[in-house]
Amino acid sequence: MQKERIQKIMSQAGYCSRRKAEELIEAGKVKVNGRKCSLGDKADSSRDLISVDGENIYIEKKRALVYLMLHKPRGYITTAKDELDRKCVTDLVKDCGVRVFPVGRLDKQSEGMLILTNDGDFANEIMHPSHHVTKTYRVTVRQMLDDETVVKLTEGVEIDSGKTLPCTVTVLTNEPERAVMQMVIREGKNRQIRKMCEAVGLDVARLKRTAIGPVKLGMLQPGQYRELTSEELRALRSAASKGTKGERS
Repeated sequence: MQKERIQKIMSQAGYCSRRKAEELIEAGKVKVNGRKCSLGDKADSSRDLISVDGENIYIEKKRALVYLMLHKPRGYITTAKDELDRKCVTDLVKDCGVRVFPVGRLDKQSEGMLILTNDGDFANEIMHPSHHVTKTYRVTVRQMLDDETVVKLTEGVEIDSGKTLPCTVTVLTNEPERAVMQMVIREGKNRQIRKMCEAVGLDVARLKRTAIGPVKLGMLQPGQYRELTSEELRALRSAASKGTKGERS
């Protein structure tokens, strides 16, 4: 079998996303046949033994692919395993029958739609920055919004990782000490919505992701999950494909 990059093998095995695998490799936690590997190294999944922190990764030739939508409650961290023994989103899907990992992140105090899967290629399609799959959030802040603030958010603001791309902002409620807006972004910088609001002087009281691409959270209750339908999977893949074409044009 032809050798492949180790992060690709790890994602195809359903261990984690390709991006997370790269982080683990750079942290020196991944070994191939007992030796630490580096980013860019390759391996033969049919012959080489890959391990993470001493745990072997088993490559199944045929593996049922699973795609789940979870309504993440507040208080859970978006990771498959936590060294500090905090509550992880994977704890909520233990009974799904296979090992899955989260696609992208929601911070501990945020809630809403999260996709989990064991399909590394699909996760990379949805997460890759060049694909610009939209994420929709319902954002509650502790101030009244003015037109200038909304325009700044819409045009993009400077945060620690650079200027954000233009986004769509729709004001749903606007009262003296409370405002609710819907924000649609086309990228996924770390804690982006919170940092954007902070940059324009807004204090976020509640943050909920309501959709990824064209797929909506709907009436799924906090802590509950369900399988994505074939129509939803096609819609997400189509959104990722269109984002890539838009980037090239």
